[in-house]
Amino acid sequence: MDLQDPTKKMSKSDGSVQGTILVLDDPKATTKKIKSAVTDSETTVRHDRDTKPGVSNLIEIYAAVTGQTIAAVEREFGDGGYGTFKVAVAEAVVEYLRPVQARFQELVADRAEVERHLATGAHIAASIADPVLARATKAAGLLPPARA
Repeated sequence: MDLQDPTKKMSKSDGSVQGTILVLDDPKATTKKIKSAVTDSETTVRHDRDTKPGVSNLIEIYAAVTGQTIAAVEREFGDGGYGTFKVAVAEAVVEYLRPVQARFQELVADRAEVERHLATGAHIAASIADPVLARATKAAGLLPPARA
């Protein structure tokens, strides 16, 4: 859920960039977003979607990226305060995204390889789409599309 409005889903198209963690966000930006996430005036790290949506959201994120259960997260951070918990969530999310970001950097570093993959994908897509388009064109009584 959105870090600034935990009653809404994260969305790139929403106006709040602070509420959304992007896969390719810089680790410092991710950390800042999580540290500034909306919580409540209590300090107990407890999952309760109705009365503590912000903290519950962070618990769910932490559980998802670490593979822990919500109950385990509550036991680990229960009375430790939000500051400590937010730092742990930020570190866990940054580490979770690190392999994806590293692989992305490897791929974009070799432009020729990216172009090769795009061409292969286009060829596969065309081999699937062309027969379907031909059947639809024939069924509609239209002339086949002109070839470039």
